[in-house]
Amino acid sequence: MSFDRRRSFIDAHYPRLSLVRQCQLLSISRGSVYYQRKGESAFNLELMRSIDDQYLKTPWYGARQMARHLRRQGYGVGRKRIRRLMRLMNLRAIAPGPQTSRRNPAHKVYPYLLRDRSIQHANEVWCADLTYIPLAHGFVYVVAIMDWQTRHVLSWRLSTTQDTECCLEALEEAMERYGKPLIFNTDQGSQFTGSAWTGALHEAGIRISMDGKGNWTDNVFIERLWRSMKYECIYLNAFDSIRDAQDAIGNWMTYYNEERPHSTFGDRTPSEVYTENLKQAA
Repeated sequence: MSFDRRRSFIDAHYPRLSLVRQCQLLSISRGSVYYQRKGESAFNLELMRSIDDQYLKTPWYGARQMARHLRRQGYGVGRKRIRRLMRLMNLRAIAPGPQTSRRNPAHKVYPYLLRDRSIQHANEVWCADLTYIPLAHGFVYVVAIMDWQTRHVLSWRLSTTQDTECCLEALEEAMERYGKPLIFNTDQGSQFTGSAWTGALHEAGIRISMDGKGNWTDNVFIERLWRSMKYECIYLNAFDSIRDAQDAIGNWMTYYNEERPHSTFGDRTPSEVYTENLKQAA
């Protein structure tokens, strides 16, 4: 379990356990509970919310086009600032361009295995991605793992950093609950090209597939998940804390899986389609 997740369990006002004892049980120092990372300025947070909103409408915007758009909205910003913020938000233009990918050049990149492949069954292909979520006074990230064929969200995690650990936690939960896929597809982000992630997939006997550089459409289904979540949950609320975001996103994920009908599946939900698919394969 990541440090940030462990720290989120601390409750300074919990009557039955002292703060010191809570820290001992979670194996974190008491000083770290009071430590606050130096965050982005209020102006940058405002820019990030505007960037995220515009990106959902025009995902082909790179830093240069995004900066132009923001200047037309009255923001005095340059391309370098917008490029840094888009990297921080894990946003990439859909068309390949210079310096748009967060791939670590030292990491191995795997080929995209899904082009022209007809995917017929649940657990044939899983996919994962990570996205930025604004809070009232900061931001966090959400990683989700989805079954490609049925759009069923298998697991997800909230994190204050774009680290691999939260992705591995989500992967471990998904495999414990649902087994494992034949192929796992992600983008070329450093969380998914590092040895910790790829090693876990190799150990499980899962083939690795990665999007082409800048081609968000190679992982289109989880990109649609983010769009729906942001318009139906995130932008309707101003979360004051990580815990508020955790609860609201958890409720929305349950709604998405179990109640939200998909026209692609004849108005059935992802959970219904996933369960039926597994029964047919049995």
